[in-house]
Amino acid sequence: MSPVITDIVNNIVNFIQLYGPWLGFLIIILESILPFLPLFVFIALNVEAFGVILGFLISWSATIVGCLISYFFFRYLLGKKIDIYINKNKTKKNSKRLVKIIKMIKNIKFSTLVLIMALPFSPAFAINIACGITNVNFKKFFLSLLISKVSIIYFWGFIGTSLIDSIMDITILFRVVIMLLVAFFISKYVMKKYDIE
Repeated sequence: MSPVITDIVNNIVNFIQLYGPWLGFLIIILESILPFLPLFVFIALNVEAFGVILGFLISWSATIVGCLISYFFFRYLLGKKIDIYINKNKTKKNSKRLVKIIKMIKNIKFSTLVLIMALPFSPAFAINIACGITNVNFKKFFLSLLISKVSIIYFWGFIGTSLIDSIMDITILFRVVIMLLVAFFISKYVMKKYDIE
């Protein structure tokens, strides 16, 4: 890393530290609402500013809060409009196709949802919107977030110095696969214990 970039990163980390964990929390929530912002940068900054454990907890809890805001926003804003559209156009071809898509998303298995959310490159914002507008069961969505976001925060916060290094390093890829498998098996256990489907 060049000295100029190191200075910029250090200045940003110092700024975040100055305003405390709330700023670290806020920037992650902001990223959940504005998907063009780079999540991996904010997570890495939180880990750098507050240490491994606190940086992880701030990023994990803020990601969950941001995803919930997105989910509820689209559930109550667009979900009702889509329901009205479907009820008005029950016989139209587009409406029938939309109903099929909504059913497919709404009936997605809990373990599948966890796995999709746990993938480091999955479009979290699009998943939040899809779950919100199709009225995916809140309990299913919330528990999926709790389990899956652990691997996302781990991947972006603790793995390597750069994205390229992380992708090229076989041990890092192995760790991510292990995290995904753990998330999958935890989701299966939670699904049985809490009767989610």
